[in-house]
Amino acid sequence: MAEFKYQNRRDFLKYFIGTSAVLSGFPALSKEVLKSKDLSRLTILYTNDIHSRIEPFPTNDPKFANQGGFARRAAVIDEIRKENDNILLLDAGDIFQGTPYFNLYSGELEYKLMSMMKYDATTIGNHDFDLGIDNITKQIPHANFAFINCNYDFSNTSLHDKIMPYKIFEKQGIKIGVLGYGVELEGLVDKKMYKETIYRNPLPIANATARLLKHDLGCDYVIALSHLGFKDDKKISDMSMAPQTENIDLIIGGHSHTFLEHPIKMANRAGKEVYVTQVGWAGIWLGKLDVYFSYNKKKISHNSNNRKI
Repeated sequence: MAEFKYQNRRDFLKYFIGTSAVLSGFPALSKEVLKSKDLSRLTILYTNDIHSRIEPFPTNDPKFANQGGFARRAAVIDEIRKENDNILLLDAGDIFQGTPYFNLYSGELEYKLMSMMKYDATTIGNHDFDLGIDNITKQIPHANFAFINCNYDFSNTSLHDKIMPYKIFEKQGIKIGVLGYGVELEGLVDKKMYKETIYRNPLPIANATARLLKHDLGCDYVIALSHLGFKDDKKISDMSMAPQTENIDLIIGGHSHTFLEHPIKMANRAGKEVYVTQVGWAGIWLGKLDVYFSYNKKKISHNSNNRKI
């Protein structure tokens, strides 16, 4: 696809085409539309709560027989890259814990395999602390992707300067800002595992970071990697936080293992659209969002599904 030119990035129309099952296929847009010099497509692939599920569930599993697994996901991702190399591959935390692979390799294998799949970024989940914060620090050299979190203060820990509050990616001239935030650790994780990590309310920090990304750093699109959980009546969650945000276009969630066939569209505090999505756990689903950017403000809408792979 030819790269198009524009006068002002903020004149871009940002509109979701939707989510889709990676193996179910997408209804095709017209060739004329896809060849338009005024149209560019960003494909966002995402996972959450992988929980060290290296192999598929066994064939006798009562719920998820022969589903998931890193090799199958890698094959699907490779096929998608052949169709469109304008891709961001993201994860919303809890990569660790759940199978003997984690007990044996302490997360090294997960990071290496995700690097082979060319993940771009992840955030920190509560189970990523299960062997202690120093284990995360030990395993990070095996990861060729960014670790992003803006509401944990790691200043007095071994993760100091190893976790960034945000990262900007550029695809076909489009700037995408990615920030991350996590759940409160006290009462959920043993203090000795996260040590001097300080939790801060993610809402004001996320809003300040998103404003920086969109208005000061010129990002066309802002994604939040959240490990708060989909909905919680007592604590802040994606569904309670989204209406209070501003400048965030998409929240990719984790923690609650919620399977969403479609992203939830909400209005943020400025009355603009913000989407919340999550794809369960254990790599059973791979999320896919196609975002089209049009200089001539042409809207294209399409609905599809996230499903198992």
